[in-house]
Amino acid sequence: MVGFWDGYVWPGVVILAQILLIVVPLLVAVAYLTYAERKVIGAIHLRKGPNVVGPLGLLQPIADGLKLLVKETILPARANIGVFVLAPIITFTLSFIAWAVIPFDEGWVLADINVGVLYLFAVSSLGVYGVLMAGWASNSRYAFLGALRSAAQMVSYEVSIGFVIVTVLICAGSLNLSEIVMAQKDLWFFIPLFPMFVIFLISALAETNRSPFDLPEDESALVAGYFVEYSSMLFALFYLGEYAAMILMSGMTVILFLGGWLPPFDIAPFTWVPGIIWFGLKIALVLFVFLWARATFPRYRYDQLMRLGWKVFLPFSLFWVAVTAGAVVAFDWYPS
Repeated sequence: MVGFWDGYVWPGVVILAQILLIVVPLLVAVAYLTYAERKVIGAIHLRKGPNVVGPLGLLQPIADGLKLLVKETILPARANIGVFVLAPIITFTLSFIAWAVIPFDEGWVLADINVGVLYLFAVSSLGVYGVLMAGWASNSRYAFLGALRSAAQMVSYEVSIGFVIVTVLICAGSLNLSEIVMAQKDLWFFIPLFPMFVIFLISALAETNRSPFDLPEDESALVAGYFVEYSSMLFALFYLGEYAAMILMSGMTVILFLGGWLPPFDIAPFTWVPGIIWFGLKIALVLFVFLWARATFPRYRYDQLMRLGWKVFLPFSLFWVAVTAGAVVAFDWYPS
C-alpha cells in the first residue's frame, strides 16, 4: 500500500498541484488582461476606461465573468449542437495545454521536453480547428465566412512563424525551450535577428486574430465573425481562449527573442530580481504592444492581409533563414 501511494498517488498529486499553479494564475491574468486592455485603450483615446465596479474598476472582470455565467445559453435551432458546444472548449483547452512546456524560470517548467518548440508549434496550429468547427456548426453564413477567413489567415502566418523559429533554432542549436533561453545569456536573439523579431511579433497578431488583423471578427461585414451565434459561457470560452493565446504568443516571443527569465543586465541590482518576475515583466511589455496596436491601427483589407503574409513575410523569412545559416557556417560559430 505504501508503494502504491509513493509510486502512483503522490506523483499524481504533485503534478496536479503544479498544473493548478500554472492554470489558476493564468486564468486571473486572462481576466485582468481584459481590464488592462480597456484601460490602455482608454488612456490612448484620452478617456478613463472601467472605473465604476470596485476601486479603480478593478472588479470589472469579475462582474463581466458573473454576468456571462448567469446568462442563458442559446443554442441555434439548426446548429449541430455537439460540434457547436465542443468548438469553444477545444479553443479554450488548446490555449492552456501549451503552457506545459513554457519555462518560467530556470528549472521551473512542467514538462522539460527536448522538442518543446515543436510541441508549441503543433498546439498553436491546432487552434484553427476550434474556429472552423464553430463556424460550420453554427449554420450561419456570417459565422462560416469568418471561420474560413480565420483558417486561411492562421495557416498563412504559421508558415512565416515556422521560418522565424527555424532561425532561432539555428542560433540556439536546440529545440528545448530552456536551452534556447540559456543560449541568450550573452546576447538576446532580438538583436542579431531583429527583422525576424518584428515578423514574429506581427505574425503573432495575425495568428491570434488581433487588430489590425481581426478580419475573422469584422463586425462591419460579418456581424461578429465565427462566434456570432454564441452566448453566455460558450462565448466566454472563446473570449478567454483568445486572450490566453495572446499571453502564450507573448511568452513565446519572450523565450525566443527576449532572453526568457534572464535579466537585461548581468549586474547586481538586476540579478537580485527573481527570474519569474523578469519573465512576467517581459510578457507584460509584449502584451502592451498587442493592446497598443489595437488602439492605433485601422483594420487591414483581406487582400492586404494575404499579400503581406505570402508576398512579404514568407520570402523575407526564407531569405533570412539562408542568411542566418550562411553566417553560422561562414564564421564557424556554433552554439555550445
